[in-house]
Amino acid sequence: MSTTTRAESPTGAPASGSPAPAMNHRQVMEALSGILLGMFVSILATSVVSSSLPKIVSDLNGSQSSYTWVVTATLLTTTITTPIWGKLADLLDRKLLIQIALVISVVSSAAAGFSQDVGFLIGMRAIQGIGAGGLTALATVLMADILSPRERGRYMGLMGGIMGIGMVGGPLLGGVITDAISWHWNFFVGLPFAVAAIIVLQRTLHLPTRPRKVVRLDYWGAALISVGIATLLLWVTFAGNNFDWLSWQTAVMVIGSLVVLAIAVVVENKVADPLIPMHLFKNRTLVLSVIASIAVGVAMFGTSVFLSQYMQVARGKTPTESGLLTVPMILGLFTSSTISGRLITRYGRYKGFMVAGAATLTVGLALMGTIRYDTSFVLVGLYMFVMGAGMGMLMQNLVLAVQNTLDVSETGSGTSTVAFFRSLGGAIGVSALGAVLGSRITTLVTDGLVGAGIDPSALGGGTSAVPDVSTLPEPVRTIVESSYGEGIADLFLIAVPLGVVALIAVLFLKEVPLGRRSGVEQLLEQEQTDGSVVAEAGTPGAQQAVGRQAEAEQSPTEQVAPRV
Repeated sequence: MSTTTRAESPTGAPASGSPAPAMNHRQVMEALSGILLGMFVSILATSVVSSSLPKIVSDLNGSQSSYTWVVTATLLTTTITTPIWGKLADLLDRKLLIQIALVISVVSSAAAGFSQDVGFLIGMRAIQGIGAGGLTALATVLMADILSPRERGRYMGLMGGIMGIGMVGGPLLGGVITDAISWHWNFFVGLPFAVAAIIVLQRTLHLPTRPRKVVRLDYWGAALISVGIATLLLWVTFAGNNFDWLSWQTAVMVIGSLVVLAIAVVVENKVADPLIPMHLFKNRTLVLSVIASIAVGVAMFGTSVFLSQYMQVARGKTPTESGLLTVPMILGLFTSSTISGRLITRYGRYKGFMVAGAATLTVGLALMGTIRYDTSFVLVGLYMFVMGAGMGMLMQNLVLAVQNTLDVSETGSGTSTVAFFRSLGGAIGVSALGAVLGSRITTLVTDGLVGAGIDPSALGGGTSAVPDVSTLPEPVRTIVESSYGEGIADLFLIAVPLGVVALIAVLFLKEVPLGRRSGVEQLLEQEQTDGSVVAEAGTPGAQQAVGRQAEAEQSPTEQVAPRV
């Protein structure tokens, strides 16, 4: 880390023209404390309901489609707003932005606690996704501000640990609250953590004052991307249930979505400040990371959200037991992300861990595809550990690889672009796999009941509703558990080819040595360089210097190690 001293203005921000700030381990940890606490709040607000979601949807008389949309609504708005937050991060005060995102995320979550029907719950979850999009984009951008790429691996391990704690503690806490009080209280637990995060961020996160820019939001791009993606998600959700996959409705929705997205690409190439800068896709690392992120998003979100359904419907466990039984997957994620992060910082190499992660994730998905309603929990736990270990070595390192090749002025846009496509993959994965599961469950349950000589109407809300297995008579209960066990296992098998896609993408990544300067250090150095060019405007050779600088700004190609 740089050894230069930090000169500050009376307000605490580095003085203009001062040397790049140095941050020792204590200062880094103080700054990271608020960022990681904010990340924890976001994860907790989402994960705390995961173990109780089957009971929530059942109590609100929801269907399998409703179950899917409670998850998809959050992923949809997270996906759409992530690049917007990322663009704002390049233009406005990042600390203020993450505090706003925290407020949106937790207040909407608390409002969801008053839900009396599935529609209101889905609406509040959609608003919650707006805040989650900000936290997703801004947490990694702020880490890039205060840490060099070389050191980031070490602290990315901490982020993985916080994610692990939130993902483990959330379902456990949610299960206990649901069993002891009511699932409504799950949505209120994030409020004190959010208040604490806002206070800690205000006290510990000190960034240099960035030059003010004219904020020109790409409204057309945001609207077109939102409409295109929402239409695509609506199609994969309703196709196969409300209409056939091969139908005129499919043609209208798919073609319409593709046309709108094509127009969005044209708009992004024309506007002054595009939401997703198209020139970023000239960066080979970013393109391959985007491909891998889409595959990881589908595999991760599209399968893990149904694990609680497997535990509670196929295995008849309570929400608390469901949370406990998913601990192996989070333990695998926590262990692999922490160890790989420290090794990356020590040796400065990351591609090998990404390849190993993609391969491990693929194997884990294949193993999970073999589970049934009576598979030993020891084996299920082992398979989940393998899958989690693959995710831990891959997810954050994809972001690290991209940040390492971007100019500091585009860190927000580049980071949010990768997060955008990961969330997009997850949203499409949850919608598509949820539709597949709904159709598959209906078929398996109906066939099972008919084969046993039982009228399908004996299943309370019908074969498409999410049942409470504890209320079912023994013959029907076994058929339902078997159907859900087999149907959910099929989702993991469908995701296996996507793991292979992620593996191929990271194999073709070009490993660029990790830089040793933080985003703040690069930013202040650029400001000093720009100031020197202006001060020397009248000297011989100044015009050539300005020309070279302008030429460099017009050539957004992939950066090499010395630039980083």
